[in-house]
Amino acid sequence: MDRYGSDVLGGDWRRPRRGQIPEVAAERDLVVEDAGSGFCGAIVACDKEAVTLEDRFGKRRVFPLGKAAFLLEGQVVTLVRPSAAPAGPRRTASGSIAVEGLRARVARESRIYVEGLHDAELVEKIWGHDLRVEGVVVEYLSGVDDLPAIVAEFEPGPGRRLGVLVDHLVPGSKESRIAAEVTSPHVLIVGHPFVDIWAAVKPSVLGFPAWPDVPRGVPWKEGALAAVGWDMEPGEAWRRILGSVRTYTDLEPQLLGRVEELIDFVTAPA
Repeated sequence: MDRYGSDVLGGDWRRPRRGQIPEVAAERDLVVEDAGSGFCGAIVACDKEAVTLEDRFGKRRVFPLGKAAFLLEGQVVTLVRPSAAPAGPRRTASGSIAVEGLRARVARESRIYVEGLHDAELVEKIWGHDLRVEGVVVEYLSGVDDLPAIVAEFEPGPGRRLGVLVDHLVPGSKESRIAAEVTSPHVLIVGHPFVDIWAAVKPSVLGFPAWPDVPRGVPWKEGALAAVGWDMEPGEAWRRILGSVRTYTDLEPQLLGRVEELIDFVTAPA
């Protein structure tokens, strides 16, 4: 179900033929990557000759305009100075085309349920615009132990679909056994392999190489914080994590595909 292309750096991308590289206006807040150095950041300034990028840690670097040396959503592009009017459609944090002048659609009867508050906040930050366009409400649960009863209370049916995102949905887990009890064709339960939604954020975004393995019997959040050396409460840590996430590129593919799948399911015609 994951829709991802091949290696964008494969082949002779540094020497494209003239006319093949699309030009993209260097609009403020557009997130791009310098293909040569790997520096990734949002555009914060642009003049006649250069563009300034700022990464999530506040570090800034200046790059020349007019060279095909940037990656935008995996595609090599040439950044050009923006005109007075927007040169193209604005992209949302999820990568979709933004609907300008949006007025939130009346909410559908269909819903998406996620396990916890942090899950809901992360989904809202990346897919919030898309959800308002589609009129989809995301609600959070306090775990999935009572999922069959929650589904029954929702009363799913044609035109009233329910999508559920579950943490640690892997074969043999408690979560997988609970999910198997729900058999309604109007309910789609999908999940990611991470014990906690925190780990769906790429560790490189936060400045460390990998999320740690937390021993059984140790609360995952507390164990992870101790292992990475963050001396703070989980609530403060989550604010730091969420604040570091800017676009879908900061999240692991195992989460991206599942959320897109749920949105497609609950918005499909009855």
